[in-house]
Amino acid sequence: MHKSIPAWTAGLCIMAALPTFAQEKKTLSFDQIFTKPVSITEPLPGVRGWADKGHYIEMRSGKQVAVDVKSGTATPYTPPPATGSTVSVKENDIYLQRPDGSAPIRLTTTEAEEKNPTLSPDEKYVAFTRNNNLFAIEVATQKEIQYTTDGSDVIYNGWASWVYYEEILGRPSRYRAFWWSPDSRKIAFMRFDDSRVPVFPIYSEKGQHGYLENTRYPKAGDPNPEVRLAIVPVTGGNITWADFNEKDDQYFGQPFWTPDGSTLWAQWMPREQNQLFLYAIDSQTGAKKVVYQEQQKTWIDWFTDIYFLANSKGFIVKSDRSGWDHLYLHNMDGSLNKQLTSGNWRVKDLLQINEKKGAIYFTARKEATTRYDLYKADLKGGAPQRLTFGEFSHDVKLAPEGDWFVTTYSNLNTPPRMALVSDKGKVARELGNARGATYDSYKLAPTELKTYKTRDGLELPITIIWPFNMEPGKKYPVLISIYGGPDAGTIYDTYRPNMPGQWFAQEGLIQVVIDNRAAGHLGKVGMNYIHRQLGKYEIEDYMDAARWLATQPGVDASRMGITGGSFGGYMTCMALTYGADVFTHGIANFSVTDWQLYDSHYTERYMDLPKDNKEGYKITSVMTHAEKYKGLLRVVHGTMDDNVHLQNSVQLVDKFEDLGKHFEFMVYPGERHGWGGPKSTHSRNENYRFYYQNLLQKPLPDFFKGTN
Repeated sequence: MHKSIPAWTAGLCIMAALPTFAQEKKTLSFDQIFTKPVSITEPLPGVRGWADKGHYIEMRSGKQVAVDVKSGTATPYTPPPATGSTVSVKENDIYLQRPDGSAPIRLTTTEAEEKNPTLSPDEKYVAFTRNNNLFAIEVATQKEIQYTTDGSDVIYNGWASWVYYEEILGRPSRYRAFWWSPDSRKIAFMRFDDSRVPVFPIYSEKGQHGYLENTRYPKAGDPNPEVRLAIVPVTGGNITWADFNEKDDQYFGQPFWTPDGSTLWAQWMPREQNQLFLYAIDSQTGAKKVVYQEQQKTWIDWFTDIYFLANSKGFIVKSDRSGWDHLYLHNMDGSLNKQLTSGNWRVKDLLQINEKKGAIYFTARKEATTRYDLYKADLKGGAPQRLTFGEFSHDVKLAPEGDWFVTTYSNLNTPPRMALVSDKGKVARELGNARGATYDSYKLAPTELKTYKTRDGLELPITIIWPFNMEPGKKYPVLISIYGGPDAGTIYDTYRPNMPGQWFAQEGLIQVVIDNRAAGHLGKVGMNYIHRQLGKYEIEDYMDAARWLATQPGVDASRMGITGGSFGGYMTCMALTYGADVFTHGIANFSVTDWQLYDSHYTERYMDLPKDNKEGYKITSVMTHAEKYKGLLRVVHGTMDDNVHLQNSVQLVDKFEDLGKHFEFMVYPGERHGWGGPKSTHSRNENYRFYYQNLLQKPLPDFFKGTN
């Protein structure tokens, strides 16, 4: 297949003909990397989106212009007048801001704090929670409507219990657990009863006496919150409770209203998380009817969206029930109409449904598991058409109706470029190139994308930044950075500036990133390996990768370092215990050390209940393998981590002490799951000191001692 030569490649050809002195490149200095970071790339055009199907919006000289896709002509763009009001909380009260810029309207005047104010779609009401009860206020009259009255320190109406906030509704919800119907006539909400959920104390050392922060946190096997799902008319009155027994061991996912607002679709799973049901809830009676069901041998993830077709023609969901994420079209009664995509590859996001064209547009990892492309497929079925191009990963902004898109594309060693492309996959115009003269004037260590094989024959990606000017016969230390959690891969063939990485390439450190079988490259097929033994296959994959790495020229297997945080911290602890024959040094940040110490929903999704999987919990606990530890591990944790409790690290420290093991321990007082500010600077410099002393085997340069 003919491939056009990119402009920057042609530029390199010209440079090759120049005298040698013109080709000399500079290395980045310490100041350019750490003190006053220099930008080595050029800015791309500021494309903000689409004005309409034929004009994209771009910022030029601080002003917005609309650019015609066909001619490239730019004309001043004035956004349509804002039609939506906004609400916010100031000094614990709710204020409404009209789009005309008039003075904000204060809607509440109470001492108690209002939380998560949310306008109804017609902007006539604002729903919110106060003291764990659900309310709304009518904007025109400022009349307040109270829907629930039983809120307490363990009963929450419209306010999520911690495990739902963290694992099901997600942190972006800000604990909001209520949802307006599209017609503004009803509100769905969840009611949580945390009475049986154990309290976990988080200690703060502040002040003379310190204090405890008590959190209702269900660990693996503990009682979960009891949950009820309800629908209430916006004007108040009787609450309709969905027909579920709150005493059942169950979970509810985010519900979805049908487009006409007539019916609420509720996601439900048993505690085992191996079945997913979508129930249509009658808003008048609470009766439920199954519209979708799925069962897997391992676990099922929640739907984050349901895509409804117009005029009740059906809905589309993304499911990995085949072992790979694909799109399925169902009729409104739940019966399967057709599978829209298939194959050993994964759909990422459904961007647009164009029923007029009978087409869908979606992103997927089809050409390579490390890259994203845009595809178009027929709603009637058939093979998808790739609209993006080249060996690049693409980030696209799709026009209304899908006739055009703007893509920002790159790979590991190619800075981003931007192009306007038609839905036939034809590049209409190149819009920008981040690679400029500044980039080409520096000597940069490239990132190499390779694969390694596991002991059972799986092929997985690994990236390596090799040091500059490696000397034949000399051995160089390795630092492996990992995360490792399920479906949370970190290796993508896309450009990511890594300025500190350039410094350590100059210093002689081999820098490596590894993904394991559950990282997402092998779809759900790869993730299913880890069921009931979360961490075992993953650390063995990392061991296999490190052993392969040790066979490469210049690699010093006696200085094999590894680091990560959260799940990556757990993997680091496992590396220095379970994998102690391979890994020699590690820094483990805010780590899980025993899955019995982490929350119920996340842990049991992969591990099942402790009582049903005693051996699985045993073999995946760091403490089980602590006797094998023989390298040097630094354990790091924030004292008020409300996600992965300090308890995890303290129990590992206790085990090491009883075994007479040498290790390092660093705490960050008052910090949560990660930290910023001065603590972040301290943590970074201490990490660098560890790398220098133990991997590079030389003192930390004085440069770092003055950086903040």
